[in-house]
Amino acid sequence: MTEHTTTVAGVAVDTRHWIGGERVASPATFTDVSPIDGSVLGEISRGTATEAEAAVAAAKAAFPGWAATPRAERARLLHAVADGVEKRIEELAIVETHDNGALLRSHRRGVMPRVAHNFRFFADWLLKLEHADFETRGHTNHVSWDPAGPSVLITPWNAPLMLATWKIAPALAAGNTVVLKPAEWTPLTASLLADIAAEAGLPAGVFNVVQGYGSEIGDALTSHPDVRRISFTGSVPTAKRISQSAAAQLTPLSLELGGKSPLLVFADADLDLAVDLAVEQYDNAGQVCLAATRFLVEETVAEEFTRRFVEKAATLKQGDPRDEATDIGPNIHPRQLEKIDGFVQRAIAAGARAVIGGHRGEGQYYAPTLLTDVAQDSEIVQEEVFGPVLTLQTFADEDEAVRLANDTRFGLAATLATGDPARAERVTARLVAGTVWVNCFFVRDLQAPFGGSRHSGVGREGGTWSFDFYCDVKNTVTAPKGWQDHG
Repeated sequence: MTEHTTTVAGVAVDTRHWIGGERVASPATFTDVSPIDGSVLGEISRGTATEAEAAVAAAKAAFPGWAATPRAERARLLHAVADGVEKRIEELAIVETHDNGALLRSHRRGVMPRVAHNFRFFADWLLKLEHADFETRGHTNHVSWDPAGPSVLITPWNAPLMLATWKIAPALAAGNTVVLKPAEWTPLTASLLADIAAEAGLPAGVFNVVQGYGSEIGDALTSHPDVRRISFTGSVPTAKRISQSAAAQLTPLSLELGGKSPLLVFADADLDLAVDLAVEQYDNAGQVCLAATRFLVEETVAEEFTRRFVEKAATLKQGDPRDEATDIGPNIHPRQLEKIDGFVQRAIAAGARAVIGGHRGEGQYYAPTLLTDVAQDSEIVQEEVFGPVLTLQTFADEDEAVRLANDTRFGLAATLATGDPARAERVTARLVAGTVWVNCFFVRDLQAPFGGSRHSGVGREGGTWSFDFYCDVKNTVTAPKGWQDHG
């Protein structure tokens, strides 16, 4: 280990910012701690407005050249980044598991391969991005996507690299330059990605990484007059602050926020499938914004559903995420653990019953929990916990199911278990959600729109929707043929 390098399970990670193609240290640092065992992973450069200004300046300087780079060359470079990710999947998986506590097996087999796929998908989508020309009274309309400029991307800690590259890849493909601000609890794989991007040949300043706390560096980034786009994934309170900061410059925003999503289980559903979907909501120790944390079960099958759920949940192994047999790892931070336990204990004090769990484990672990006897207007039903805590309520008919499902301020996702296609169509049409899964969960094609309704977000990203956001969409109208002869 050197002054500006830390080693995580044998993988060297630079702890400095990446600005303008160079490593930049800050006078101050913050400590990065592993949720697995509380061990210190490194002292990370703690950015301020100074580093924010430098990163935006680097992105601004690099923008004209990157925007003018032909699509095919931008696509080639993004594929080169994907190649670099694939060569280092094991290192990225190990570092991210230590940094955020998610399962190593998931990082190896799913998450990090998806990181590479994010770059490849948007590289390929860029090359086929077009709208057919259309005519208006003989005039030709041609729609094009002009790169907007430097983009600030602020990303969360629950799936740090994958969620970051959902934003980085389309922003770069669109011809924008990027300033990434990773979550302070999980900064390490963003630093590794900077190395990979440089090795792939991205020009200096096209991709920048600045680390630090939101109030110290985030405000300077989101209020900067040279920033043309801001994309954020995280909490509603932080999104409100970012929105206020961006308002001074009218900077366009994409906000992917929290959820309190329902799982609706009808009596005609395959109960084994429904239970499998339900237990899957403990994925990543419940730290998934899309998770269906509110079970709404038709009352005629609620007892049997609960019995099968408890039986299935009992087979889950909670423990060290580096162990291949582990199903549920730790929660991210002591502050988050306090928040989770506070929600649960207040709910129990108000009359909720813990069917399973309802308490902390050792260290940073919280027991998988299912609460019943909860009121629709209670805190535990209305607010996002972001931990392995689920609630169960019953309904009598379709109308009540939809009413309960929609009765929160969120609208990110919904999951529906039913054996009746007509019911699925009816209910889906009435649900307030950006994504609805029918008899499945967490299936996301990057060409589909992704985002939330109500307090779950603003805007959509994915496929062409991403380019619509990261670009200034232009329509060029040309007079009928022959106009050249009248000059």
